[in-house]
Amino acid sequence: MSAAQKPLKFAWLEVTGFCNESCDHCYADSSPQGTHGDMTVPDWKSVIEQLATMGASDVQFIGGEPTLYPQLPELIAHAHRAGLSIEVFSNMTYIRDEMWEAFTQHAVKLATSYYSDNAQDHDAVTNLRGSHRRTRQNIEKALGLGLRLRGGVVSVNANQRVHGAARDLAALGVQHVGGDRTRAFGRASKGAAPTVDDLCGHCALGQCAIGPDGSVWPCVLGRFITLGNVHDSPLAEIWNGNRTAEARSEIAAAHDLKPAESCTPPQFLPSCGPCGPCVPSVGNCDPREAELAGTTIGASA
Repeated sequence: MSAAQKPLKFAWLEVTGFCNESCDHCYADSSPQGTHGDMTVPDWKSVIEQLATMGASDVQFIGGEPTLYPQLPELIAHAHRAGLSIEVFSNMTYIRDEMWEAFTQHAVKLATSYYSDNAQDHDAVTNLRGSHRRTRQNIEKALGLGLRLRGGVVSVNANQRVHGAARDLAALGVQHVGGDRTRAFGRASKGAAPTVDDLCGHCALGQCAIGPDGSVWPCVLGRFITLGNVHDSPLAEIWNGNRTAEARSEIAAAHDLKPAESCTPPQFLPSCGPCGPCVPSVGNCDPREAELAGTTIGASA
């Protein structure tokens, strides 16, 4: 492995752009109008096998809403057989019995977004009436089944009860609660062009994302930076290629990053570095704002 190459340890597998929610801040532009893309089940299985061969240890199925992808249980089983640790990032509003069985049988970890302890506030973010009630009920069910679950609280609206959301998750028994600010990607950008400045800066250092059309990105937020496509090239060739090395350099130059090992506060996404999830009182997971760790998200308690 050359100095420019790095081991690939984690991948987001964005199996669908379809979602039953329509959050105004969605970085992926997911919605009920989204599609599953043109990646077939054999395509996804091939990607999973390639990741295992490359030495990856973890995958996260994401969307859109990944539980609405019909073959997700099949892909979970395949990833488990390949020896990968699995997390599913879901809005937890609709989980069918087959999905619960896959979660429990294959020791799947779960992650979810939770916007407020107030149902009306939460539903105002998701634009789906009843989403708070269903998400909360399924969080309770997941924990009751002994599944590991972490929560993420993203600050979207000025009067959003983010600290109330974190306390509510803790009261339910969620042990890991992360926080972040809204980042200007997808619908959250309100039409502005995305830039590397709004990434956390650790993209493609040991992780990548693969989209429903086979595109490979340095992370799920950095989908405006295409490294290649698994329809056209093996994942290892893309990961170790010149375009990926160029993207790393571009991102690092924009951020003037400290080493990930010394990043404080710890990053919200577990794939972004060696740290654990941060808490909403930190404000966000931007390494450039480490010195501001004492600040809050600026929302009502």
